[in-house]
Amino acid sequence: MTDERIKQVSALRRAMIRPELGATTGTVLVFLFFLLIAGNSGMFAPEGIMNWTVVSAQFAIIAVGACLLMISGEFDLSVGSMIGFAGIVIAILSVKFGLPVWLSIIAAFVICVTLGWVNGMLVIKTGLPSFIVTLAFLYILRGLTIWLSILTTRQTIIGGVKDLAQNDWLAFLFGGVIFKNLFVWFADIGLVGKFVAGPKAGLPVVEGVPMLVVWALVLVAFGHILLTRTKFGNWIFASGGDAQAARYVGVPVNRVKVLMFMFTAFCATVFATCQVIEFGSAAADRGLLKEFEAIICVVIGGALLTGGYGSVIGAALGAIIFGVVQQGLFFSGAESSLFRVFLGTILILAVILNTYIRRMITGER
Repeated sequence: MTDERIKQVSALRRAMIRPELGATTGTVLVFLFFLLIAGNSGMFAPEGIMNWTVVSAQFAIIAVGACLLMISGEFDLSVGSMIGFAGIVIAILSVKFGLPVWLSIIAAFVICVTLGWVNGMLVIKTGLPSFIVTLAFLYILRGLTIWLSILTTRQTIIGGVKDLAQNDWLAFLFGGVIFKNLFVWFADIGLVGKFVAGPKAGLPVVEGVPMLVVWALVLVAFGHILLTRTKFGNWIFASGGDAQAARYVGVPVNRVKVLMFMFTAFCATVFATCQVIEFGSAAADRGLLKEFEAIICVVIGGALLTGGYGSVIGAALGAIIFGVVQQGLFFSGAESSLFRVFLGTILILAVILNTYIRRMITGER
C-alpha cells in the first residue's frame, strides 16, 4: 500500500490548491471584461491606469493586515473605525493643538497600534471570539472618533492639515509623489501618452508614483516574505490551522495573534495617514465598511475563513480586482451602486470556491 505521505500529487491538483488560483483567474477575467467594454474610455490610458492603481493600493494596504490576521485564525472588524479614528487624531493634534505633523502622525501610530494590542489581549485573555471583541471596538472607536472631533472642534470634519503638512518630512512619506523627473522624461520621449493641454503643456499626464502606491507595494512584499520565507510565517499558519497543536510544538500562539492584531492596526493607520495628507483633512466617518472590503479582498485571495490557509499575493490580487471594477464601472458609465452588487456576488463565489478547496485539502465530504 502506498504511504500517503509520499503519494504523488498531480500538477493540476497542486495548482488547484494554490490560494491565489481564484484571484489570479478573477484578475485576468476582470481585465479582459473591461478591455472589451471600456477599452476606449481612457481607463487604460496613463491617467486611467493611475486611477485604478491608487484605488487598488488603498484596498491592498488594509488587505495585507487582514490577510495575516485571518490566516492566524482571527478577524478584526474595527479596521474601518480605526481608519477614521487615526485620521481624527492626526488632525486634532496638528490643527487644534499645534503639534508638528510628523509628531502627530507618530502619535497616531503609537495610539492605534496600542489599541490593536488591546484588541488582541482581550481576545486572548477572555477567550471571546475576535468577531465579538472587534465588533465592540468598531462601535467604541467610531463613537469615540465623533465625540473627540465635536469636543475639540465642534465639527466632524477637520481641515487645515494640508497647509501644515507642506515641507513636513514625514508627511511626504505618506502624501508625496516620487519619480517626477522620470515621468517628465517619459513625456519628453512620448512614452506617457498625450501631454496635458493648457498651462501644463509639456508636462506628463501622470505626475509620478504616489507614496500610497509605494506603501501598498512595500506592505505586500513584506507580508509575502514574512509569511512564506520566515519561521514566524510558519507560526502564523500553525496558529490559525490548529492553535492547540501549535502550542504543543512550541509555537507562541498568543504572541503571534496579538502581533497580528497590532499589524492590522498599523496598516489601518497607514491608510488613514495617506488619506489625511492627500485630502488635507480628516472626517469622523472615514473608513466606513473598509473592514468588510478588506476581508472580501482576503477571501477572494484564497484565504479560508477558518484560518491556517491563505496568501498575501492573493489578497493583493483581490485588491486589484476591486480597484479595477470600481473604476471600470465609472469609465464604462455604469451605475456606481452596482459595485456593491459585485462585492456581494464575488464574496459568495469566493467562499464557495474556498470551501471546495478546503474539502480537497482535508478530504472532507
